[in-house]
Amino acid sequence: MFKLKNVIILVLVVSMLAACSSANSETEEGISGDLSFYTSQPDADAEQLVAAFNEEYPDVNVSIYRSGTEEVISKVQAEKEAGDVQADVLLVADSVTFENLKEQDMLFSYESEEYASIPEEFVDADHMYSGTKIMSTALVVNTDNVSEMPTSWNVLTEEADNIAMPSPLYSGAAAYNLGVLTRTDGFGWEFYESIQANNPMITQGNGAVLKSVAAGEVDYGMVVDFIVARAELEGSPVSLVYPDEGVPVITEPIGIMKDAQNEAAAKAFVDFVLSEQGQELAAEIGYTPIREGIEAPEGLKTIEEMDVLDADVNQLYQAREEDKQQFSELFGE
Repeated sequence: MFKLKNVIILVLVVSMLAACSSANSETEEGISGDLSFYTSQPDADAEQLVAAFNEEYPDVNVSIYRSGTEEVISKVQAEKEAGDVQADVLLVADSVTFENLKEQDMLFSYESEEYASIPEEFVDADHMYSGTKIMSTALVVNTDNVSEMPTSWNVLTEEADNIAMPSPLYSGAAAYNLGVLTRTDGFGWEFYESIQANNPMITQGNGAVLKSVAAGEVDYGMVVDFIVARAELEGSPVSLVYPDEGVPVITEPIGIMKDAQNEAAAKAFVDFVLSEQGQELAAEIGYTPIREGIEAPEGLKTIEEMDVLDADVNQLYQAREEDKQQFSELFGE
């Protein structure tokens, strides 16, 4: 009788453990439904990221809205005014943009387990967002037309009718650069005034700058580093130059919107982007990963190898709209 009782208890315990295991499996595998992903990443990169995520979570239907950071945020703000924010996950240029959303109480606090492998300075203290990669802005040079590579940002103030740069009214990276450089000794608004005097080509985004330089329409441009390194590897007549004075750096953060309609899928998406697998994918695409222990792609520097130009994030956040207005007046945008 005693042995029979023990057997019955053992069977019950095993059954309970199996049920728990099954429940956990269903929880993992049961992540499904629609997920709305807003991003400023290039279309092909965003699609590749989503495709890799869907290999792990095939039951999640991810829709992508892609545009420049400033337009993405304008869309989010319009949706907020209408009382129906559609985005579940946001991945755009810089921390200043996320500080703005955080101030408006539009972000969801989520402490991903993957944060343990992300440098602390790139994770919001309240876990509202985290950087996903290291992206500097540097110089792109047409190698067919230029034999001696520049070493300084001053080339943009010396080459009349021969330079291109993205507009901070469209590009989040450009808006961040504007804030940093105008608050850095040796640059200031005088730097942008000197560029304006040289009649620069102002484009909506970084991709258009690269295209103009590669085509020889202009010889020099201000642009995010990864697209130049990628173009070089593909045989384009361009070269990436990190100026001696240093470079501004953004981390293209990711965060979950406070009113996300699919919280479970949003959390899974953030975890995937920051995971070893997600960061190795970022390196394969051509980005410098932010996760520790994963090497930068060929042609790019790591954060340790860069001389970083920066400014106080809160100051940049408070002054962003004023900076953009001053740029617009200076350049007639």
